[in-house]
Amino acid sequence: MRVTVTHPRELGQPELSRWRALQESDAAFDNPFLSPEFTVTVGELRDLVRVAVLYDGPDIVGFFPFERHPLGIGKPVAAGLTDAQGLVHAKGLDLDPRRLIKDCGLSVYEFDHLVAGQPLLGDGRHTVHPSPIIDLRDGYGPYTETLRTHSGKTYKTTLAKSRKLQREAGPLRHDYATTDTGPLHTLLGWKTDQYRRTGRTDRFAHRWIVELVERLLATQSDSFAGVLDMVYVDDVPMAGHFGVRTRTTLAGWFPAYDTQYAKFSPGLIHHLAMAESAAASGVQVIDMGRGEKEYKDKLKNGQLEVAEGRVARAGVAAGVHWMMRVPVRKTRATVMANPLLLKTADKALKTYGRLRTVLQG
Repeated sequence: MRVTVTHPRELGQPELSRWRALQESDAAFDNPFLSPEFTVTVGELRDLVRVAVLYDGPDIVGFFPFERHPLGIGKPVAAGLTDAQGLVHAKGLDLDPRRLIKDCGLSVYEFDHLVAGQPLLGDGRHTVHPSPIIDLRDGYGPYTETLRTHSGKTYKTTLAKSRKLQREAGPLRHDYATTDTGPLHTLLGWKTDQYRRTGRTDRFAHRWIVELVERLLATQSDSFAGVLDMVYVDDVPMAGHFGVRTRTTLAGWFPAYDTQYAKFSPGLIHHLAMAESAAASGVQVIDMGRGEKEYKDKLKNGQLEVAEGRVARAGVAAGVHWMMRVPVRKTRATVMANPLLLKTADKALKTYGRLRTVLQG
């Protein structure tokens, strides 16, 4: 196997077409974060993005997108933002993960949402985590029947709150797959407020992330697109979501709502509306991403699996990386797996968020 490493802007149309063909040949790769359009767009904004192109003789058999950080530390493209990571490759590809990262000029490659079946998982130094989905392959009607059976109280309560909202505030309107940047910035403003309110880092304080979302919204094709959808009450925006899609998978990414409507469960109202419109447009799966969230538990009717870990070559850089990252990752995984610890940590973050808001106000 031969490996060449290039910046995504240097990939030609033959390479991009081969990438799409490999992606569409295996359901494990059916996620927009693994699409060439996503890597190319991030590469326009982040010069540290690279793509390893894998050859078997004259044939391209794989694409490995990554970011190359100082000391040879490799990370997924748009690390910390994406819910699907890994190598897009031909079936039956056999490779040595350490040899691959050496060919990429890396000492370590760390990941936290590596999709199933990756040859990068060869050394077993990883943990596996569920990634909840809304499975719409049988259609929206059968999905709601599943909700009635397994989350009946949630489903009925959400419908009742929707009716109450319309009686008190006005009719609901759902605008699916709009490309208007005005509602997009309304949504990002809500998300920034949510990050601050809950003590999280505001991702949209980074200009490149805002520009990434804007560019993805402007990217519209059959195989890949940015998807913005908003729910309005009496023509006033109430809740929304921005994500990206392939032909059949919509990746949940940035959901948010106006907190003045919080008592009506606007997030759940919105997700049901989004699922209905997505199914009508041909989407078969909404991947809500790894992470313990109450709304995901209420809405899911299936799950995928993603892995967290690293591939490392022996050396000083890999040792330093282990000391800085692995104990922290293990501690976080312990907290996430324990409902009591997770609740305590979430409460502490929200308290911090309130204090920060007061001090900055």
